[in-house]
Amino acid sequence: MKIHKTSPVILMVDDDPDDYYLTKAALEESGAQTELDLVADGQELLDYLFCRGKFVDAERPSHPSLILLDLNMPVKNGKEALTELKADPDLRQIPVIIYTNSTAAEDIMSSYQLGASSYIPKPASFQSLVEAMGTLSKYWLDIAVLPFMESGQPPPEQPAVS
Repeated sequence: MKIHKTSPVILMVDDDPDDYYLTKAALEESGAQTELDLVADGQELLDYLFCRGKFVDAERPSHPSLILLDLNMPVKNGKEALTELKADPDLRQIPVIIYTNSTAAEDIMSSYQLGASSYIPKPASFQSLVEAMGTLSKYWLDIAVLPFMESGQPPPEQPAVS
């Protein structure tokens, strides 16, 4: 059974639980009004999105509002998962932010070529992480209108352009 949540859900795909806990703490400290779910690799991401395996009867929203995707993971890496996700007509519109330690030009270019919405190297300090998560949540969850927002709130009003 899928439930309706009142705050947007960010799905983090990362095999390092410490990164998850730091990101969760940074989102909370930045004042972001979001829930952060975690899956450990690209295969779990696809199982989560397609409601397979251990996610068949999970109580969660049908789709996350946003995905934070690490590139370097076991089982199915971020690029493989991104390729499959963007190939699916029902899922390709979910914004995927690559959130990884890599700053290699080839990883950045290939991520955008595969359909990533943005690429954010993981910050080195907790304060930088708080700032990055605050900016990310402000833009993606407060300003941008996303296809799978389940907050039940109308899109934010934009100022008129004259």
